[in-house]
Amino acid sequence: MSSLAVTVLEAAPSAQTAAPAIVFRLRLENISSCRIHALSLRCHLQIDPRSRKHSADEQARLYELFGNTQQWDRALQPVTWTHTSTVVPSFDRQIDIDLPVLCTYDLEVASAKYLHAIRTGFVPLTFAFSGTSFSLTDRSTLTIQPVSWDVEASFRMPATVWRAAMDQFFPGGGWLRLQRETIDRLQAFRGEQAVVSWDEAIALLLAQSDPQSPSRQSTERAEADLSRRSAERAEADR
Repeated sequence: MSSLAVTVLEAAPSAQTAAPAIVFRLRLENISSCRIHALSLRCHLQIDPRSRKHSADEQARLYELFGNTQQWDRALQPVTWTHTSTVVPSFDRQIDIDLPVLCTYDLEVASAKYLHAIRTGFVPLTFAFSGTSFSLTDRSTLTIQPVSWDVEASFRMPATVWRAAMDQFFPGGGWLRLQRETIDRLQAFRGEQAVVSWDEAIALLLAQSDPQSPSRQSTERAEADLSRRSAERAEADR
């Protein structure tokens, strides 16, 4: 097997993609005595939530993913972010490469739920590598070897990196996936209530569902005031 060591140096939002992505800077070290002429590298990227403490606000946002904290001893398991791959050019002892990782704000995806929930501190990541290396043991013999199964790297990615990557495309916002029928009903509600944005429509629905909401109380007062004035005008007309 090919002997390889990998270190994650840094992470930053990608400026070269048409969708949100994070670029991880990797340092590859060739531990074998042969020059690597090409390397097909695969990566299984996971979030390891057990490697950090979570605040009360984070625990509340992670309820849908892991349940209440009494369940976390068994529920707090690694979350797969993605599988990705890259081709590494020829190198002798050491090379630094970029590994782009696409991001999603689809909150149906477990990794997005976790990344959305963490606002400060770091996100603990584990990189597990595999692949195939191509080397020349002498001037004529090509050797093809698998990358050792135990090649891993860990990295504490600042939570702000993921949010910055998202804000390049969705400043201050995110995405929810809805059934078409739900979108139709919400669109009809927007028209009936004469509200301009989806945010306003959903905020109005939330206010109507909460009796203690200031927005609902304000709406009810306005409706009561309108009803009182209408009754007074009707009385005056008689």
